[in-house]
Amino acid sequence: MVLFPALPSDARAWVYPSTAPIPLLVQRTLLEGLDAFFTRWTSHGRPVAGSAVVLHGRFLVVAATLEGLISGCGIDKLDHAIRDLAARLGLVFATGLDVAYRDAEGTVQVVPRGVFRRLATEGTVGPNTSVFDIALTTVAELDAFERPASASWHARLLPAPASTDA
Repeated sequence: MVLFPALPSDARAWVYPSTAPIPLLVQRTLLEGLDAFFTRWTSHGRPVAGSAVVLHGRFLVVAATLEGLISGCGIDKLDHAIRDLAARLGLVFATGLDVAYRDAEGTVQVVPRGVFRRLATEGTVGPNTSVFDIALTTVAELDAFERPASASWHARLLPAPASTDA
């Protein structure tokens, strides 16, 4: 999946999962607001090249590059811009402590880790459940953004397989 063709594969990426589906009009307004921010985004006085997309109607994905590292202050500017836009648009983004997955109907759900663990214990989600890695940090990692829970860090949230030893 080539979401950011103008950026190198090692460009920094951030995923902001929405707690609810993002309507198309809100998506457009959000991306327009970010495009305006990207024209003035700097890190220690150096311009940052940024871009954004909304995936699956639930995930704001931002990618950016700069010769050298984007400073903490530069990242804070991005975070403030996103939080300001979200507040204006009535969006609520989940935290890194939440889990995003597809339910049995294929709908994206975002729940706290504890809820995901409970669903795993109940058998509602399992090793083949499609999950999203909202902790990724580079554009290259977007190729594995969605994958089975068993092939992700999410496997730690699943119950251990039953032993077959007699």
